[in-house]
Amino acid sequence: MKDFLKNVLATIIGIFLFGSLIGFFGLISLIGMISSKSAGTTLQDNSVLVLKLQGIINEQASDNFIGQITGHQINQIGMNEMMSAIKKAKNDKHIQGIYLESGFLSTDWATVQEIRGALQDFRKSGKWIIAYGERFNQPTYYISTAANKVYLNPEGMIDWHGIAAQPEYYKDLFAKFGVRFQIFKVGKYKSYTETFTEDKMSDANREQMSRIINGLWSEVCTQVSQSRHISTSQLNQYADEIVSLDGGKSLLKKNFVDGLLYADEIKSVVKKRLGLEDDDMIHQVSVTEMNKAIINEDKGDKIALYYCEGSIIDKANSLNNNEPQIVASKVCKDLEDMANDDRIKAVVLRINSGGGDAYASEQIWHYVKKLNAQKPVVVSMSGMAASGAYYMSMGARWIVAQPTTETGSIGIFAAIPDFSGLMTQKLGIKFDEIGTNKNSTFSMNNPIPMARPYNEDEAKALQRYVDRGYDLFCQRVADGRKLSVNQVHEVAQGHVFLGTDALKLKLVDQLGSMDDAIQKAASFAKLKNYYTVDYSQPTNWIDQLFGITEDSNSLDEQLRLALGEYYTPFMMLRNIKQHEVLQARIPYILNLY
Repeated sequence: MKDFLKNVLATIIGIFLFGSLIGFFGLISLIGMISSKSAGTTLQDNSVLVLKLQGIINEQASDNFIGQITGHQINQIGMNEMMSAIKKAKNDKHIQGIYLESGFLSTDWATVQEIRGALQDFRKSGKWIIAYGERFNQPTYYISTAANKVYLNPEGMIDWHGIAAQPEYYKDLFAKFGVRFQIFKVGKYKSYTETFTEDKMSDANREQMSRIINGLWSEVCTQVSQSRHISTSQLNQYADEIVSLDGGKSLLKKNFVDGLLYADEIKSVVKKRLGLEDDDMIHQVSVTEMNKAIINEDKGDKIALYYCEGSIIDKANSLNNNEPQIVASKVCKDLEDMANDDRIKAVVLRINSGGGDAYASEQIWHYVKKLNAQKPVVVSMSGMAASGAYYMSMGARWIVAQPTTETGSIGIFAAIPDFSGLMTQKLGIKFDEIGTNKNSTFSMNNPIPMARPYNEDEAKALQRYVDRGYDLFCQRVADGRKLSVNQVHEVAQGHVFLGTDALKLKLVDQLGSMDDAIQKAASFAKLKNYYTVDYSQPTNWIDQLFGITEDSNSLDEQLRLALGEYYTPFMMLRNIKQHEVLQARIPYILNLY
C-alpha cells in the first residue's frame, strides 16, 4: 500500500513539475514572440506599403495581447501608426508606392478625411497609390479616391448611398418596466435627453442633425467629385438610384473605378508599376514594419502628443471597459507631469470624444490651463470634440479641427431615471418616509429616486444646479475663446457644429490636420528642430496579461447575446447610475449610415 501511495504521489509531483515547465517555456515563447515583434525591420528596395482599410480605427494603436492568444481579436487600427507609416513611406527611398486593400471600415468622417489628406500629401512626392477592393463601404471608397487608380472585383460592390442618421428612442420601452426619466437641462439643442423622453426628433434636433449630415455629405461629394471627375449632382443622383447594386460594369461606366479585376489580377498592375516580371515577388511592407524600419531620430526639442479618446469620466470604473475612456484622474496627473518635464517644450492634445461627466471635464480644463501657462498647448480635434470634450479644450492656446469634426455643444443636462414606478407598481414594494427636515430623503450621493419622483423643491434645486453648471461652461468658453458671455450664449444652447461652421463662429482657430496642430505648437514654442513622442501609451501586454481577471469583455458579450435588442437601453440604465449627475455630453446618439 505504501509503495502504491508513493507511486501515486510521485506521479502527481511529476505531472505538476511537467506542467510547470511547459507553462514556463510557453511564457518564455510568448515573450520571445512579442520581443521579435518589436525588433527592427530592414526594408528592401522597390517595396510597397500595404494599408488594409478594414476594421475599427482608434486614435491610438492598441496591441490586444489577450485577443491574440485567445483568437478573439477585432481588427483595430491605430490612427497614429497609420499616419506615421504614410509619412515615413513618403520620404523613404525603398518605398515606391502604396497599395490600399479596401474592405469595411468603421470610423468617423474626420478620421477618414485625415487619412485621405495624408495619402494626397504622399502623392506629392511623385509616388503612386493603387486601391483595390471587393467591397467598398463609403469611408473606404472616400479614402481610395485619393489613389491614382481604383480597381474593383468584377462582382464587387461600392456602397454609395449618402449619409443618414437614425436616432433611437427608448421612452416606451422603459415605460414597460415602470421607469421614466426626470430631465433637467439648459439649451434647446441639448437633445441627448430626447432618447429617454420622446419618440421622435424635436424640431431643434432635426435642424442641427440635418445641417450636420448634409455638411458631411457635401464635403465627401466635393472631394470625390474632384478626384473621380464626376459632378456632385451626378454623385447625388447615383446615391438616389442605389447604384451600389448595379454591378461592376455599371460602376466602371460611371467612372467610380478605373478597372475590374480579380484579386490575383491586381498583382499584375502593382508589378507593372514596380517594373517587375510576372514571376517576380512583390516586396510588401506592413504599417508595423514601416514604423519599425524607420525610427525617427530624436533630434531637437520634444513635442508631446497626448491622446484623449472616449467618454469622459472622473475615475476609472467598469463602464464600457472594452471602449476607450478619458479618465480625469489619470489625465490630470499626466498633464501635471508634462508641465514638470523640462524636455517637453509643447503639447498637442488629440481629442476624439463626445464628452461625459461635467465635473471631470472641469478638472481636466483646470490642468490644461495650468499646463498652457507653462508651455504651449494646442488641441487637435478628430471626429468629435463636443460638449465636455470642447469644455476641456478651453484651457488650450489654439484649436485645430477638421472640416468634418463635430464640435461645440455648449450645454449641460441631468437625465435621472425614476424607478418608483418599477418598484411600487411592477414589483409591489411599498415605501414610507420619515426625516428631520423637509427634504431629508434627497441626497446627491444617491440621487436616483426609488420610492417617489422628485418633489417640486427637489426638482427646482436640481434645475438650479444644472443652470449653474451651464453658466460655468459658458464662462470657460468666453475666457478660452476671448468672447463675451453674451456672444457665447448666441452659439451655445447645446448646438453641435461641424468644423467649417465652428471656424466662422470663432469656436475653433483653424481647419486642418494633426500635422497642422503640431506645426502650430512648434511655432508657439519657437522651435526650429523638433520631434514628437506619444506621451499617453496604450495598455502594455504585461498589464493585459496580469490584469486579465479585470477584463469583462466576455461578460459584456454574453449580456449582448442574452439581452438582444434590450442590451443598449439596459446598459444606458446601468451606466447612468454610475455617472455623475451633471453631464456635458453630445446631445444625441448619432448613428450614421
